[in-house]
Amino acid sequence: MTNEPVWQPSAAQAALKSRAQQLAFVRGFFAQRGVLEVETPILGQRGVTDPNLDGIQAHVSAGARTGGWLQTSPEYHMKRLLAAGCGSAYQVSRVFRNGELGRRHNPEFSMLEWYREGFDDVALMSEVSDLVCGWLGCQPPEIIRYRDAVKRWANIDAFEATDRELLRHCEQWLEPEQLADLGRDGCLDLLMSFAVEPNLGRQRPVFITGYPASQASLARVSTLDGHEIAHRFELYINGLELCNGYWELTDPKEQRRRFETDNRLRRRSGKPEMALDEAFLAALGQGLPECSGVALGLDRLLMIKLGVDDIREVLAFPFDRA
Repeated sequence: MTNEPVWQPSAAQAALKSRAQQLAFVRGFFAQRGVLEVETPILGQRGVTDPNLDGIQAHVSAGARTGGWLQTSPEYHMKRLLAAGCGSAYQVSRVFRNGELGRRHNPEFSMLEWYREGFDDVALMSEVSDLVCGWLGCQPPEIIRYRDAVKRWANIDAFEATDRELLRHCEQWLEPEQLADLGRDGCLDLLMSFAVEPNLGRQRPVFITGYPASQASLARVSTLDGHEIAHRFELYINGLELCNGYWELTDPKEQRRRFETDNRLRRRSGKPEMALDEAFLAALGQGLPECSGVALGLDRLLMIKLGVDDIREVLAFPFDRA
């Protein structure tokens, strides 16, 4: 008996056709709104500092340059285009994240990312709703604040609870020794994953907004009810996260500070530090226009359209068949 490789695609023909229809819908949507389609590198010279993301390093030798990273998102390159004056833009891109494999994850996946000049996060949420609900034929999302969602489904105040209280609350899912190095944001992520997210978007789509400032990443921060919050939103349908959007940070000094904070967190968790993307920071220094941006997982959107719960059913060749 031979161990022959599986050559057939894992997605049915109907799924492949639906993917083509999805791409046509996306391009038509943005063409009607006058948003420019762009392409940026899949292989870049820098990875990302985000402690929650692990990039895939490439071994490239090109002239005097060596190394490289498969991009986890087209974000930095697209913002460089915005700083150069390209205006509102979108991209359908293949992106790569190490260690992500399962029913909802594949190391390589399709991302739709777009940036809208002159939009704040509220305006962009409205456009996300138009695109997603236009494709799925569903009712518009409701909006729930992060603090209210955590109170409702995890039964704790994410902004007022002490670090110790959060740790003790998380012991219902992990043993104390597993929580030792988790930190405040790690605990909050755990609460979202286990207690909150499975309940989101069951009756209708839902936007979660008003994240803690410590989870701002590349978003602006403001004060609400005495707490600093990030102008960030995520969209959920049937417990599945579809997108992550921001009213974008434009201050290069603050962005550098956040990158340096990321690297401190990476060191603390035993991950390697990442070189800062100086070209991106230089673009911010030149001047990023006022804008909001969002990244949306097209594979997951297709899963919802087809009513399937395994990403393999919408990919021609997932990693184990690639």
